[in-house]
Amino acid sequence: MSTTPSANALNSELQALDPQHIELVNESMNHAGYFKGKESHFKLTIVSKVFEGKRLVARHQLVYGLINSLLTSQGGQVHALAIHAYTPVEWQGQSPDSPLCAGQNK
Repeated sequence: MSTTPSANALNSELQALDPQHIELVNESMNHAGYFKGKESHFKLTIVSKVFEGKRLVARHQLVYGLINSLLTSQGGQVHALAIHAYTPVEWQGQSPDSPLCAGQNK
């Protein structure tokens, strides 16, 4: 789990979903224009009973509703957030790898 100012702020807001598991990874270094310490791209894996009976788009809306003030369009620092939202029954212990950013080599 990232423990940087933006990651801490994201994690704090997401506690409202009472997650059974939460993992927030700063993937900024995998994107063009990265400089040391940048916090702009994150991968979120979150498991919560709150997601039960909800489609993927509704799960994402719940997450975005909580973190809206942290997004760059709202004056925040987070540019991109890959969301992997699971119910406890769906959770298999691992979320998919993030795709490569344009211009990044394997």
